[in-house]
Amino acid sequence: MSKPLIAIVGRPNVGKSTFFNKMAGDRLAIVQDVPGVTRDRIFADSEWCGRKFALIDTGGISPDSEDPMQTGIRRQAELAIETADVILFFTDGKQGLTSDDYEVAELLRKSRKPVITAVNKLDRFDPALTYEFYSLGLGEVFGISAEQGLGMGDLLDEAVKLLPKNDEEEEEAGIRIAVVGKPNAGKSSLVNRLLGEERVIVSDVAGTTRDCIDTPLTVNGKRYVLVDTAGIRRKRGVETGSVEAVSAIKAIRAIENADVALIVIDASEELSEQDVRIAGYVHESGKPSVVVMNKWDKVERDTHTIEGYRAGLSEHLKFMDYFETVFVSAASGQRTDRIWDAVDKVYGNATRRIPTGRLNDIITDAVALTEPPAFSGRRLKLYYTTQAGVQPPTFVFFANDAKLMHFSYLRYLENALRKAVDFSGTPIKLEVRSRGENK
Repeated sequence: MSKPLIAIVGRPNVGKSTFFNKMAGDRLAIVQDVPGVTRDRIFADSEWCGRKFALIDTGGISPDSEDPMQTGIRRQAELAIETADVILFFTDGKQGLTSDDYEVAELLRKSRKPVITAVNKLDRFDPALTYEFYSLGLGEVFGISAEQGLGMGDLLDEAVKLLPKNDEEEEEAGIRIAVVGKPNAGKSSLVNRLLGEERVIVSDVAGTTRDCIDTPLTVNGKRYVLVDTAGIRRKRGVETGSVEAVSAIKAIRAIENADVALIVIDASEELSEQDVRIAGYVHESGKPSVVVMNKWDKVERDTHTIEGYRAGLSEHLKFMDYFETVFVSAASGQRTDRIWDAVDKVYGNATRRIPTGRLNDIITDAVALTEPPAFSGRRLKLYYTTQAGVQPPTFVFFANDAKLMHFSYLRYLENALRKAVDFSGTPIKLEVRSRGENK
């Protein structure tokens, strides 16, 4: 199931980024006592009382400013409001209400989204300090101090209550597959072919699909959810705040919420920078994937054509050389049935666990074959390895000093793992910790 979204909005310098960093558990947003430091939307996954959600930090909204930078910040914030399920409206309890607060409140009212007002920078709990903020007309008001962590629990309890309810049937629906690619690569045609019916609109006009469309189905007794997404164009070709920009954000969120991504590429055209960039989104999200070379019926072929295409993909997708690929035609149905086997394979590899004994045998053999290089007279020693998680498979190496691990040797260990175990189609994550170091 896709994670719900909570947006943090308000005028500049009311403590939005301080709250965001507290929730994200890291200093992802720059915090300074200067208005306008956060200029773009910043995303982070978070959790409260067992409920997982995505959090967006936004730049401060200055409604009356005509400065081009402030105009861009306002558009980005409006885009976050458009895509959010719940909005946390931050105000400044020390400074009190301002005309900008009322302007932002009016913008939030028009969104018709659930809004919670947070009166920030209150170092002590006194209901009288929040009374004037009820005049904003946005319901419940919570006094907090994001810097000290005061009052945040009550605020988050209310936010979680307003999130869309979990749908148990959707949770059990099966493998969630995001179908992504640039406009007019044939994503909707492929989805219709896989569904066996015309469920989504298909047109030769790029950008027909504007929203993410979820469709559950069962194939050979296995359950899946197909998510057709809007085509992702280059950022400079998309107007900030436009419907297409919202659609692109939803497509990227679909990747983050998927179990497997189908990266659809038009085989009848030359591989583009945007095709590679979309593959990069999937790789950076840690998702297993299948590269689907679509419109194969339009390609002039001989016995070596597929090998030539694979060589080209290997050259352009060096950063994800583990990729799996299928060559299909959504229009004719050629080879589309192979997609299900490929999905099952990469998902199985992404959820694969290696017994600790076998894992350490693999690493011991790799080290014996090529020992780590020495730096300043010191040599890295690996004591043991453990698998910390799946989706993507994550491995932790415990060493005498993590700083001695060179990136090239870490790459060598990844290759050793991939040679010993089938992790095709999925990225794997490697971490190095010094002995006795906490996570």
